[in-house]
Amino acid sequence: MNTTQIPPMPEVEAALARLRQRAAELGLAPQDDETLLEAVLQHDVQTPEPGEEECRRYYAQHADALRQGDMVEADHILFAVTPSTPIDALRVKAEDTLYALMADASGFAEMARGLSNCPSGQVGGNLGQLTADQCVPEFWKALMEFGQPGLLPHLVRTRFGLHVVRIARIAHGQLPPFEHVHAQIAQALRQQSLVRALQLYAQDLQAHAEPDAETADAVACPAPVH
Repeated sequence: MNTTQIPPMPEVEAALARLRQRAAELGLAPQDDETLLEAVLQHDVQTPEPGEEECRRYYAQHADALRQGDMVEADHILFAVTPSTPIDALRVKAEDTLYALMADASGFAEMARGLSNCPSGQVGGNLGQLTADQCVPEFWKALMEFGQPGLLPHLVRTRFGLHVVRIARIAHGQLPPFEHVHAQIAQALRQQSLVRALQLYAQDLQAHAEPDAETADAVACPAPVH
């Protein structure tokens, strides 16, 4: 069995070294790097608890995302991307199909049957009635942003490939009362605060990291100018 270990990247080692140094400053003695990271972050990274006013602002600004029960009936033509797919040629083919349908959408079902790499092509590209949990996020986002029946005037790119999409019908759901989503909003705001705090903490670690000997020599003795 091969027991060779891949050495950590220099920047990872540098960050761990700084965390170990910080742990020593705090008098912490974690047994492994994972415990070390958790202990230092628990001590140093504080995130504010979101108040009700902040949660209500989020509620007002993100009504579309919080709305429940949206439903879309849609058709699509999928140009699938695989490791061997020539992307530029595929994009040209997808764009040509879109432009042709923008001029005359009556041939959508026929084109889907002939071109789509999705099983739905056999039924003219019809995906039936969709909800958010039945779609990949990028596809659902495109549907919601267009927000009305008709052919989307641009290709939709997802992890599966390029899609020509037509909305047949869209029914918007209801925005739940604030009280029903208060806890969900508070959790989302906590996550946002934590991400920002961790970014600032990482920047602070980098700014206060002590240069190693090799770096110090490089700073003290820059390369000569020829």
